[in-house]
Amino acid sequence: MTAPVFVVEHVDAGPGGRYVLDGPEGRHAVSVKRLRAGEDVVLTDGAGRWATCVVVDTEGKDRLVVRVDAVADEPAESPRITVVQALPKGDRGELAVETMTETGVDAVVPWAASRCITQWKGERGQKALAKWRATAREAGKQSRRTRFPEVADAASTKQVAALLAEADFAAVLHEEGSEPLATAELPATGHIVLVVGPEGGVSPAELALFAQAGAAPYRLGRSVLRTSTAGTAASALLLGRTGRWS
Repeated sequence: MTAPVFVVEHVDAGPGGRYVLDGPEGRHAVSVKRLRAGEDVVLTDGAGRWATCVVVDTEGKDRLVVRVDAVADEPAESPRITVVQALPKGDRGELAVETMTETGVDAVVPWAASRCITQWKGERGQKALAKWRATAREAGKQSRRTRFPEVADAASTKQVAALLAEADFAAVLHEEGSEPLATAELPATGHIVLVVGPEGGVSPAELALFAQAGAAPYRLGRSVLRTSTAGTAASALLLGRTGRWS
């Protein structure tokens, strides 16, 4: 089994140096994971810089002392995959972020689509966004990623259209799409953006605006997936087709 991953602000110790993991991450390592001397761990800043380490000692209930063996920088993946995720009901948004993170998505953009039942406003919206970001962080650790997906601020439909216009390939997942995503011509590098609509579907006005931005509707398969699973399924398909899962 691969070594557990812990998040730090900066990986600032070089090979042979020592690092003390404390705070919530240190408590989790010592009191929950119960790591002991000689076990391997990985420290990462979540932005691609990471260090392989060996546990040297523990101090109290929340301090893990490690020796740094090697430090590396993971380059950003290409093509980059961003999923624009319409806001689902309840906690299904966190489910979508969790599974997309585990799959390998590079960025998630929450989208307040016109047919979304859930709308992020004021303090409630900030709390919901914080949950999505915390979910991406925890899922990144669990799936042993060293570069976690970015979770952007909630976007309006016009902001999504601007993002689509800048993409090297843009698609709206839609059950009435004339072309399957499985056969779409994809770029070898650059930026791929997928739009996942709400349970009520993407409105005709939104589809028209996105089409003007260069995003055509594509279908995944014969079945209609829920908004909380469509992004994960589509991303897995693209990761396989682009060679990122090779």
